[in-house]
Amino acid sequence: MKIVRELLFTKEFVGRVEWLGMATEREGKMETPDRIELVANQGIRGEHHRRDSGDSERQVTLIQHEHLPVVAALQGLDAVDPGAIRRNIVVSGINIAALRSQRFRIGEVVLNGTGDCVPCSRMEQTLGVGGYEAMIGHGGITAVVETGGVVCIGDAVRGLESTNI
Repeated sequence: MKIVRELLFTKEFVGRVEWLGMATEREGKMETPDRIELVANQGIRGEHHRRDSGDSERQVTLIQHEHLPVVAALQGLDAVDPGAIRRNIVVSGINIAALRSQRFRIGEVVLNGTGDCVPCSRMEQTLGVGGYEAMIGHGGITAVVETGGVVCIGDAVRGLESTNI
């Protein structure tokens, strides 16, 4: 396993936050602020998924910007609105899948990837027939908030050395 860890850190990739979203209630409209506040062990302040107990492995969801045109192409759409697929943070320039079981930093916030963010059946409503299938492998990752703070559009995204592997 040490070899995998070494391979993940042979080159520093730096991504960028492209979009932010949150919903204050279940199935509510996605708001798109320029900044969000993440609370350690809870999630996004004001977001309906935020939990005081810290027992959720899905406090924040992230998706890779480069996957949005792929999903659009698979569905025959011109584009896919990140708010339609209900992720919280869209990042570019870094392979988000490599962070799914790693610690990483976005601006001043430290997150710990907890796994893949699998699509839900709502993708059929949002993206049309086949939307669920189009999102498989392109749904992004889930994470927990280790160190809270503010995340802004344009913030850098960097992997941190981890012992999770």
